[in-house]
Amino acid sequence: MGIYDRYLEARIRTSDADRPDHVALVITERDLLEPGAYETLADFFGWAFDLGAERVTVYVSVIDEDAVPTLRRAFDEVEAPREVAVRGPGDEERADTPIRVSMGLGGRDEFAAAVRGVAEEVQAGDLDPEDITESDIEDRLVFPEPPDIVLKTGAERLSDFMIWQSVYSELYFTDVNWRDFRYRDYLRAVRDFQERQRRFGR
Repeated sequence: MGIYDRYLEARIRTSDADRPDHVALVITERDLLEPGAYETLADFFGWAFDLGAERVTVYVSVIDEDAVPTLRRAFDEVEAPREVAVRGPGDEERADTPIRVSMGLGGRDEFAAAVRGVAEEVQAGDLDPEDITESDIEDRLVFPEPPDIVLKTGAERLSDFMIWQSVYSELYFTDVNWRDFRYRDYLRAVRDFQERQRRFGR
């Protein structure tokens, strides 16, 4: 670790400002095809938990759903420091582990499935439409908790990522591509988070 990395880390650790409890990362299928991509992912998990995160969510944007099984098999070999849950297209089981991975499960599909669940309860007479609250949606999401910060590498677009959960998240974009992402890039994101005044829509 270089002098600049140590400086950034010291600023983060000695600051009174909060660090993100829930870190979300948006990468692409193409990113995972780069040499060393999964090793960087394992390092990323270590950095996040070492700096105080309790949860990490990774969203992998996938163009071709046929690639999902191959990506999942490769992901199973990642040396993760905490338990991992991977969800893909068609999965509706909640992910409750410290590390959650959305492998091509788009936010719109996740949200639509949650709405269908609410509609089914209304149709069955178990829920009055006038009693529907935000929690009725959130209780049916695969990735229920909102991220504190969402990191996107390579470009300033989020694709179809956690459209419900990230509405009040801090968004951090870096021009650094995933293949070049280093510890200092993560430190910069956390430090940027500490310097923001979160408003939560207010």
